[in-house]
Amino acid sequence: MDYYVSPLQNLIDEFRKLPGIGDKTAQRLAYHVLNLPEERAAKFSNAIMDAKRKITYCKICQNFSDREECSVCSSPARDKGVICVVENPKDVIQMEKTNEFKGTYHVLHGAISPMDNIGPEDIRIKELMTRITSREVKEVIMATNPNLEGETTAMYISKLIKPFGVKVTRIAHGVPVGGELEYADEITLARALQWRIEL
Repeated sequence: MDYYVSPLQNLIDEFRKLPGIGDKTAQRLAYHVLNLPEERAAKFSNAIMDAKRKITYCKICQNFSDREECSVCSSPARDKGVICVVENPKDVIQMEKTNEFKGTYHVLHGAISPMDNIGPEDIRIKELMTRITSREVKEVIMATNPNLEGETTAMYISKLIKPFGVKVTRIAHGVPVGGELEYADEITLARALQWRIEL
């Protein structure tokens, strides 16, 4: 038995395809969209299409941009000799929110994951190596996620970069600010000890 009319079912199905959206949330979002005034629904639809048409990749760092070069790569205030390598565009936003990093970025758009059939050729490593060989890069900071895929990716890239005489560093991992030791796992605590600093 069909519970929903076909256009509503199609809308629910499309919402369900989004990451982190289950059946109930997809239904709730679909009903919300149906209850929007037509001009708001059109604005929502136009925003999606506008983003799809106008957003591309920065030719230098591979981050999302609406121009040939993103605002970070085109800024004369940024240190072009330091590149922070991240997995996703969302990671750039998180790093920028710290107001600590003054270099540039490189977005891989993924991580090496043999279990998911993602190899080095499936992410933006080639573009990173082009930057390293064609510019005066002093340091590459590996800021991939602290999981198996992120660690594998960081190690693979560092082995490619080291022959060029470029310093490769890894962001520290450990106990989060405000966290309690009793809730930290053994790997996190081991990292915290390994990357300890002098006070």
